[in-house]
Amino acid sequence: MQDDYRADVAVIGAGIMGTAIVTRLIETGHKVSVFDLDTEKVAALEAKGARAAGSVEEAVSRSAFCVLSLNHASIVRAVVFGEKGVAAAANADKVLIDMSSIDPADTADMAMRLRRETGMAWVDCPLSGGVPGALSGRLTIMAGGSAEDFERARVVMRHLAANYTLMGASGAGQTTKLINQLFCAVLFQAVAEAVKLAEAGGVDPAAIPAALAGGRADNRIMQEFMAKFAARDFSPTGRIDNMLKDLDSLQAFALKTKTPLPMTGSVVEIHRLLCAAGLGPKDSAEMMRLLDGFQAG
Repeated sequence: MQDDYRADVAVIGAGIMGTAIVTRLIETGHKVSVFDLDTEKVAALEAKGARAAGSVEEAVSRSAFCVLSLNHASIVRAVVFGEKGVAAAANADKVLIDMSSIDPADTADMAMRLRRETGMAWVDCPLSGGVPGALSGRLTIMAGGSAEDFERARVVMRHLAANYTLMGASGAGQTTKLINQLFCAVLFQAVAEAVKLAEAGGVDPAAIPAALAGGRADNRIMQEFMAKFAARDFSPTGRIDNMLKDLDSLQAFALKTKTPLPMTGSVVEIHRLLCAAGLGPKDSAEMMRLLDGFQAG
């Protein structure tokens, strides 16, 4: 792979993450075709240099790589195998890079079907790092697929990820993302509780990250989010309902594999309670509202 090589890339899904991915790929010199049902989002990306496509099939027909940034396995399946979908323009020279967070078993099933019916490779590449990571090319990507396809996808991933790791066969990337979400969800709750405990003890919670830096309790979520939680800063960085979607997948996987997850189970129910209270579309900092007795804001 030449360092100066840039590819034709189709990106399907122009939500918050899809928009960041497209923006980064354009800035690093790739030719990007975009499809999304929301034409206003596509138009905004056209203004940045992307090329709008009238269908998924059209976008994929122009491209060597197809990046998916979608919310659910059912949507991924429809986009790949539905009318004028990925499969309609697929061949063995193309690689599908699924950056969605979906069920590992669904991923393995769809990857096998796409290869069998069209010859097109599939690499599951769920991410951690959010919009800031995508825009700076500093994402953490946990990949699943063959070693050969993993390397083929590096043409695109080298401009999006600082940490790009092959975890195993198709679906292994999605399993690793579930583990990532387990850590994130539990740590977000721990940060929220630590804020309340600090406040109760007369300690400035915003000073805790610096005080604990380098110790065994140090972690990136505390460093990045404790001051935000303490300030009741509810500006969006990630949605509670999206986390719950991943946690539901995690619990389903744990049930299938008979894996006990008692702490995670409690955190899942807290997320479900927040969604029931109408906070699903809000930022994770809204967890503070529950501990505040829903009095703040």
